[in-house]
Amino acid sequence: MQKIMEYHWTTKLRLLVFSSHIVHWGLLLTLSVLIYGSHAPLITLCKVDKKIPFSSSSCVVLIELAKFIVSLGLLFLRDRHSLHIAVSWKHVVPYAVPALLYAVNNNLVVFMQVHMDPSTFQVLSNLKIASTALLYSAALRKRLNRRQWLSLALLMATGICHTYSSMGTPKQKVDEAIPGTQFHITALGLLLLLVYCIVSGLAAVYTELILKTQRLPLNLQNLFLYFFGIVVNSGAHLASAEVSSGFFDGYSWWVGVIVVTQALNGLLMSVVMKHSSNITRLFVISCSMLVNAVYSVALFNLQLTPLFFVSVFFIAMAIHLYYHV
Repeated sequence: MQKIMEYHWTTKLRLLVFSSHIVHWGLLLTLSVLIYGSHAPLITLCKVDKKIPFSSSSCVVLIELAKFIVSLGLLFLRDRHSLHIAVSWKHVVPYAVPALLYAVNNNLVVFMQVHMDPSTFQVLSNLKIASTALLYSAALRKRLNRRQWLSLALLMATGICHTYSSMGTPKQKVDEAIPGTQFHITALGLLLLLVYCIVSGLAAVYTELILKTQRLPLNLQNLFLYFFGIVVNSGAHLASAEVSSGFFDGYSWWVGVIVVTQALNGLLMSVVMKHSSNITRLFVISCSMLVNAVYSVALFNLQLTPLFFVSVFFIAMAIHLYYHV
């Protein structure tokens, strides 16, 4: 009888821990989706005369600095024991790679605008999902089945639907020829786009790989990661034309909100890649497109198009196929 009671309470405790784990992950992913979805509307709220008044490169530096400071604080508060761990340059140097890869991609985005229109870039950049999934499967030896590949294809379709839905109605496109919706891309532009998608996937998968293979506390790993982020992005800012203006020129409290939210989101994504995967990150980004549309309706009185509801259906099916829920 005693053994039965012990088994009963052990099972109940396990279920309680499992339920708590599910709730915590649910809250973390929901918060990340809300933050991801808020980024574009916040940028719009910052605009003055339809232009971004502040230096985007300085904003990125501040985001990296905020993540570094929070990681340092968490390291002393939660992982003080790790301060006694012997860390060599072999542990630290690998974290420079993602910073350099993201810097390459940031420059590619600017250069590609000459060879394609923004709408073509938005549509074709969804190939990042495929490149990330392929590299994830190869580098981390995580074989995806047919259902999972189909779910990722639906995520790509969601991104395309989201891009088309933001272009306006078909009548507008025909009658008004909205600038930026006339699709064109050069051969060099297509090559650059493929490089962009591969580098983006490589940066994400490599980050996940080093976070999972090194047996170091996440806060210490984040410290290395964001240190190189500060160095590389500071260099990019000094090398840019934006350096001619003041570092904080054009800043408003909305920019402060962007810095705080994006720093928080970066920290949340490091948790996702350390304890879950890049595939989860892809689902977060795709879900955030829907949140972005809802924010736009609430803040700017935009109307939802039928493609929004198609996107909702695609994401629901993708989640069902991948996670069996």
